Amino acid sequence: MIRRLFRPNYAQKLSLLATLPLIVAGLCIAALVAIQSRSMAEREIQVLERQLIEAKKAELRNYVTQARNGFMHIYGPAAPDDQAAKEKVTQTLSAMIYGKDGFFFVYDYDGTNLVSPRQTEFINRNWSGLTDGNGVPIVDTFIDIARQGAGWHSFMWEKPSTGEEAQMIAYVVGLQDWQWAVGTGVFIDDVLASIASSRQEVENRVRRTFLYIGAITLVALILVFASGMLLNIRERRLADAKLKELTQRVFDAQEEERGRVARELHDSISQLLVGVRYALETVKRRISRGEHDAVAQPLDRGVDGLATAITEVRRISRDLRPGVLDDLGLGPALKALTDDFATRTGIDTEFTTVVFRNRLDQEAKIALYRVAQEALTNIERHSGATRVTMDLRGHAKGATMRITDNGSGLPPEQARSGAGIGLRNMQERMEQLDGTLRILSSRNAGPGKTLGKSGSGTVIEASLSLSHLLPPGDEVAAHRLP
Repeated sequence: MIRRLFRPNYAQKLSLLATLPLIVAGLCIAALVAIQSRSMAEREIQVLERQLIEAKKAELRNYVTQARNGFMHIYGPAAPDDQAAKEKVTQTLSAMIYGKDGFFFVYDYDGTNLVSPRQTEFINRNWSGLTDGNGVPIVDTFIDIARQGAGWHSFMWEKPSTGEEAQMIAYVVGLQDWQWAVGTGVFIDDVLASIASSRQEVENRVRRTFLYIGAITLVALILVFASGMLLNIRERRLADAKLKELTQRVFDAQEEERGRVARELHDSISQLLVGVRYALETVKRRISRGEHDAVAQPLDRGVDGLATAITEVRRISRDLRPGVLDDLGLGPALKALTDDFATRTGIDTEFTTVVFRNRLDQEAKIALYRVAQEALTNIERHSGATRVTMDLRGHAKGATMRITDNGSGLPPEQARSGAGIGLRNMQERMEQLDGTLRILSSRNAGPGKTLGKSGSGTVIEASLSLSHLLPPGDEVAAHRLP
């Protein structure tokens, strides 16, 4: 009986032969997934940490710049020994507090604190030689940075709201005539907590992955022992592979779009709202001081900032996916894009196209639309053009979109250092579809080469081959604009 138990029959041998590779493969996949997940997540976390820190730094630099603008009319004409002017500036900076822990500080070059509204016990005391719990110099470094002009410093500092030490990043500028170091700081414990939470999420995700792989392996083993058919195992593994590939594609697309929207929100909406907030805080301070006649200008700035933010939100929403591109095709979508560009910028814009027999496939339509978007954005921001023309047409070799402006052209230094991010994005989109992108500029055109009747401006020409034109079998496509 024992001999029969340890002497498997043919079906049991087949089951074992199918099971052992599956177990080994499951273990290898689990180890590989764990390693790759940790490695990829760590890179993403590092990028996230840099982005969060840079955002904090940008916010700090903006606060200091705005504060300096607030007292520069006092500091500029004042003499080095003008005590009345110094008193006004210290009062102004003492009133500039924000959030739960934000405030401005001032130290003279001897190390004496002059302004510390949230920790008043520091005022009028010399703090030269002060270090944090890790031995990092604080005040002496502030003074060194101020002597050099401006800079950053990171150290541990007690949070006014909690009384506990936390990591702080400070931005310091120097007022050389008065020998003052003026700055403000922001605590990044929330950033560190977010990074720690992300790392913990990675560990949880890896643990869940092990559980998923274990569950899949167990199901596969049950199927093997229940049916004894190798075909079921192979189909199961193929199905799992396809599911993982599809899931990864969805995740990649989601993360790419989230990253783009996050950059749009940070670069436009966030900065606009910071400006609005500062304008409202200025109004609040002036009202509290009874300066009612001086609130109109900052209120106007705040209203203008909100209007611009609303416009940006609408633009971002429209740029995510224009409905006309799916509903009517590329031609009407480009026509709507140029009409909106002309209305928004006041630049004379003309769009022309011709009907050609074959319709562009979906990837080509999206690529050409995004190239047009990027080109118009560059024209609006950098060219100074007064007229733009866009032409889309098919020909014997495929389809070509040509965008021309009469602006200032590309600067020589840009031509030497390579294309910018926008031009690189356009180039990569066309290369992905085996297309070409040609950029001609009046500033780098050789002798005898002109871009138009005026010989000035920039031409962007994007071309796609016939492989991206659908065959003429589609009767609807044969009568639509591209």
